[in-house]
Amino acid sequence: MIQEVERKTISGFVMFFILLASTVYCGYEMRSAIVASDELRVVLWGFAVLFVVVLYLGLFIVNPNESKVLQLFGRYVGTVKTPGLRWANPLYTKQRVSVRVRNFETSKIKVNDRHGNPIEIAAVVVWKVVDTAEAVFEVDDYVNYVHVQSEAAVRNLASRYSYDSHGEGEQSLVGNITEVSERLKAENQNRLKKAGVHIIESRISHLAYSPEIAQAMLRRQQASAIIAARRQIVDGAVGMVEHALQELSKKEIVSLDEERKASMVSNLLVVLCSETATQPVVNAGSLYT
Repeated sequence: MIQEVERKTISGFVMFFILLASTVYCGYEMRSAIVASDELRVVLWGFAVLFVVVLYLGLFIVNPNESKVLQLFGRYVGTVKTPGLRWANPLYTKQRVSVRVRNFETSKIKVNDRHGNPIEIAAVVVWKVVDTAEAVFEVDDYVNYVHVQSEAAVRNLASRYSYDSHGEGEQSLVGNITEVSERLKAENQNRLKKAGVHIIESRISHLAYSPEIAQAMLRRQQASAIIAARRQIVDGAVGMVEHALQELSKKEIVSLDEERKASMVSNLLVVLCSETATQPVVNAGSLYT
């Protein structure tokens, strides 16, 4: 693999003034040769002026958080990272590579989760180039490579997890966002390290069931929520009934046999667990009639 080598270059300002002085001097000498009608000197100083003009082509600008990859006849010679006006061999080809932090959102991908349910998923990827040589020479188009491999990583990740957990301890896309994001970042980094790219963050930005099963899954979630709420209500009602019986026995307000305790528990549970307001029935007779 071709790895990045930082290339030191000459300050462009220093070189510019040297070339400017050389241009003035060569122009003066050429003018003197023309006045003296010395054809040989005119030709020589003409070539000198042309050579100085070619040297001007070696001037280039490096912006902050930007690099220039230098090549000489197809051979990699180094990367310039020092910002400002620089000068290098005019025969070098100079390719701009941004090392700024960039981000993009993958398209919404339709894929089956671990249980075969079709879901829609998308992710936000934050990345930057850390090795300009690998980014330029190891892959054809490193920006497109990042996009394609990131979508492949999202697709592969979604197939390994279920959308929602169906059992105790099962990891899911909905319930384990932090763990899933870390797994996505690691898989993305593993795919893109050969392109000289560092993944700063990868996280899921869109997650939903596919439209064809969305209604069915919504009813399933509603049923699960209702069951969980009912369980909590029953647990609370049982605690309240237990507390009522303990208080009645402790303060000796009334003595109840097992049959009346069962009847009282039944009535309290109906009152506490009912969805609608209950209507009391007043017993005008004795306790047993």
